[in-house]
Amino acid sequence: MPHRSRSTRGIALLLACLSALGPFSIDTYLPSFPEIAQRLGATQIEVQQTLSAYLFSFAAMTLWHGAIADRFGRRRVILTALALFGIASLGCMLASGIGQLWFWRGIQGVTAGAGIVISRAIVRDLYDGADAQRLMAQITMMFALAPAIAPVIGGWLQSAFGWRSVFAFLSLATVALWIACLYLLPETLPPAKRQSLRPGYLASTYRKVFSSPRFLFACAALALNFGGFFIYVLSSPVFLMRHLGLPETAFLWLFGPAMLGLMSGSWCSGRLAGRLAPGRTIAVGYAVMGIAASLNLALNLSLPPGLPWSVAPLFVYTLGMSLAMPNLTLFALDPFPAQRGLAASCQTFFQSGFNGVAAALIAPALWSSTLHLALGMAGLLAVGGLAALAHRRLRLLPG
Repeated sequence: MPHRSRSTRGIALLLACLSALGPFSIDTYLPSFPEIAQRLGATQIEVQQTLSAYLFSFAAMTLWHGAIADRFGRRRVILTALALFGIASLGCMLASGIGQLWFWRGIQGVTAGAGIVISRAIVRDLYDGADAQRLMAQITMMFALAPAIAPVIGGWLQSAFGWRSVFAFLSLATVALWIACLYLLPETLPPAKRQSLRPGYLASTYRKVFSSPRFLFACAALALNFGGFFIYVLSSPVFLMRHLGLPETAFLWLFGPAMLGLMSGSWCSGRLAGRLAPGRTIAVGYAVMGIAASLNLALNLSLPPGLPWSVAPLFVYTLGMSLAMPNLTLFALDPFPAQRGLAASCQTFFQSGFNGVAAALIAPALWSSTLHLALGMAGLLAVGGLAALAHRRLRLLPG
């Protein structure tokens, strides 16, 4: 049993690094937005759209990562995607105009999703039930470190060397991760279990997944819950530097409390696995998120923007979000045991597509004030809660 625990922690760390690559490439360059706009002769909105280019291409390609991994195996697809992501990071570093940066950020998005999609499929390849929940919680807990340190690293690099150094760092980090996967990542899908890439088979399987109400409601709950926090990530240059008056090296004020909450909630979810029913764990998560959103509104209505009260509710919100996240993720994949990679692709497509909408439309509409962001958090959580309730009712139906 101790040997199994060490092995689980090892694979959890590697899968967490793969899952974190996408969010890391979002958060690291956020402190560089003002200089990118200045150096490339772009507006703030045009720089913001580099996020949209990344997120929409991420969403489109995630539909295919899982199906390709179901056909060719997990390991080969991961290694190829990492190599292409490293090349795209170099392209971002060398971009001489905002159009080139849009293009290379799009290529980053095309390749970055392989890690998060395939890591979820690997979890379900290896474990079931409470063991799968524990491993997913461990991955989420380790994964939470990346968004916390990414903007801090980005701020230091921006302050010392300028915006291009951020993408140079991403290139080097990708090389290190590729080497780690080459030597440490096992193949978890044997040839006998691999699926076809025939167009007819894929079309019928995608149709089955996207017509499943249980899948759609679980994905909607995940996306909307995350959206209540992600609007702060997308708005962080404005939220921190304009509303709170902080420098480009102070992004830890936002990401520190939020990621501490994410790690704490993931740890609690792992401890509760096998002790508390998954549905009850999700309900507790929603109760905590509801308290956080209510507190956030109350503070914004009674106090001017400032520290620490403008960021404190994010700790509570992400704690509740990460309590609910592992089980909602597993619930979305459970109806499709023979097509876990493809189902994980569809789930990530749903999530990243909504993130793209949030980057392009929701965050810019809300970042004019901290009260608007608090209202956005509460509204997204409310709709996410309705989706989770609908999923629960469907799951409890007989048959």
